Amino acid sequence: MSRNKDLDYIFLSTRVRAMERGLLNRERLERMLDAPTDEEAAKVITECGYPELSELTAQAVEQALAQRQRETMEDLGSAVPDPRALDLFKLRVDYHNAKVLVKGEALGQHRDSLLQWGGRYQPEELADRFRREELRGCSDLLRQGIARAREILGATGDPQQADFALDRCYFEELSALAAATGSAFLKGYAALLIDAANLRSAVRAARLGKGGEFLSQVLAPGGNVSVSALSAARGDELGNLFRMGDLKQAAAEGAARSAAGSGPLTEFERLCDDAITRYLLGGRMVSFGIEPIAGYLHARQAEGTAIRTILSGRMAGLDRETIRQRLRMSYA
Repeated sequence: MSRNKDLDYIFLSTRVRAMERGLLNRERLERMLDAPTDEEAAKVITECGYPELSELTAQAVEQALAQRQRETMEDLGSAVPDPRALDLFKLRVDYHNAKVLVKGEALGQHRDSLLQWGGRYQPEELADRFRREELRGCSDLLRQGIARAREILGATGDPQQADFALDRCYFEELSALAAATGSAFLKGYAALLIDAANLRSAVRAARLGKGGEFLSQVLAPGGNVSVSALSAARGDELGNLFRMGDLKQAAAEGAARSAAGSGPLTEFERLCDDAITRYLLGGRMVSFGIEPIAGYLHARQAEGTAIRTILSGRMAGLDRETIRQRLRMSYA
C-alpha cells in the first residue's frame, strides 16, 4: 500500500491493538479446558465479548458465535478505509453458505440452521435470493459458482465435485480482491490460503491413489506453487515443492502421510492452519496498516473455531487432552 493509504489506518490499527486484549488467548483456552463443569467453561467466553449462554447447547453456542461475528464485522466495517480488505475475510462464509444451500436443494431440504453469519450477504437474504433464483445482487463469481455447482449436482449427484466448483470460484475471487486492495500482505495471505488448500488436496489425492488428471480439476491457481508442479509431483515429493515457504513443516508432514494407511492427518491439518496464523502474526510487527486489522479478523474467526471445538468436545464427553490436540495455534 502507498504511504498515504497506510496513514488512513493509524487510528484503526491503534484501536485493534486494544481490542486484541479481549481475544481468547492461550490462558483463557486453558481455563476453558480445565473448568470443572461445561457451564464454567462457557462463562470464560463472556470475557471476550460473547453473550452469556442461558443454556449450554450446540444451537446456543452457534447463536453466540454468530452474534459476536456480526458485531465484529459491523464494528470494523464502519471504520476500515478499504471495505475490500474486510470482504476478503467474509468470502469464506459466503461460499460456505452457498454450499449449504446447493446441497440442501439437491436433497429437497432446507438446512438453514447450518448457515453462518459474517459474510457479505446476510444468510437469510442469501437463502431467499437463492430460492427465488434472483442472485443479481451477489458477486459474479459467487453466482457462477452456484450455477456450476447446481449443474454438477443435477448431472452427477456428486457433492464433492460441486464443492470443488465453488472452491475454485472462491479462490479466484479471493485473489482478485487481494490484488484490488494493492496490499502485498493481503496478496501473500490469499496465495498462502490457496497453497494450503492445494496441499491438502494433493495429500488426500495421493492417499486415494488419484493422479495428476484428478488434481488438475481440483487444484486452484494463484498460489505460490503452480498447479502443474503439484499435479506432476508424487505424494512423497510434496515436501520439496514447499521447502522454502510458510508451509514447509506442513508439507513435510503431508508427504510423510501421503501413502494409504500412513496414519491420521490430524497433525498435518494443524500445521496447515498454524502456518496461516504464523503468517498473519508477522503483520503484528507493522505499526499501522492493513496488517494488524487482517490479523485481528483472522483471530476472531479462529477464535470461533476454538470455542466450538472446546465446548462441543466437552459436551460430547471428550477428555481434555483429546480436545487440546485439536486446537490450533493461538493468535493472542
